[in-house]
Amino acid sequence: MLDPSQLIALLEDDSAQSAWMQQTLANAGLSCRAFDEGGALLAALRARTPFALLLLDWELPGINGMEVLRWVRANCNEALPVIFITNRTLERDLIEGLNAGADDYIAKPCRPGELLARIGAQLRRHRPAANPDADFSLGGFSVDMSARKIRLHGEPIALTPKEFELASLFLRHPWRLFSRDDLSALVWNREVPSSSRTLDTHLSNIRKKLRFGPATGTLLSASYALGYRLELLSSPDSTASP
Repeated sequence: MLDPSQLIALLEDDSAQSAWMQQTLANAGLSCRAFDEGGALLAALRARTPFALLLLDWELPGINGMEVLRWVRANCNEALPVIFITNRTLERDLIEGLNAGADDYIAKPCRPGELLARIGAQLRRHRPAANPDADFSLGGFSVDMSARKIRLHGEPIALTPKEFELASLFLRHPWRLFSRDDLSALVWNREVPSSSRTLDTHLSNIRKKLRFGPATGTLLSASYALGYRLELLSSPDSTASP
């Protein structure tokens, strides 16, 4: 089963192909951030956006996928998996891509089942050991899991127990899309009826108390058909680290 807490970066300049791939990933419950040129993806990588896997088109104007791959292998965690998705199908291209550090290679047009299977294989292979009880920080936020406290720039934020659970979940997993069912199961250990305002009230409270917005470089965004996620508007001081 694919883990929706892992953010996929997609580099594809063909808008139709990018839209199809984003929808394919969304249908499988995966979070995706799309880029249409290599420079924008490199900027996100330099800002330490916590990507779990990169999907790279090879042939792009400006900085192409191969150049991005070489930068990643020189500057990022060597375990970050990279899959090429490209029209290049000659053996010499396959060899060049793998020798440059790609973990896998899919020829266009790719089939949705194969795409998801190859993504799943790489994510399983590179899955880190996580400790959900470990303290962590994200930007100006620091989360003390044992004391169940969240501080913003060192100042403690008064939260109820459920507000803490909800806020720490979003802060530990920036960019992860949580459905209402996900949140009710993870925070309340039960299904919260759709007619209930419990979840909405708690979401409103943590937005205000944690000051999610441009001042903290965060946005708690809502898509009522899909769910909620914490987006990073600017480079945090430090990435979430379980």
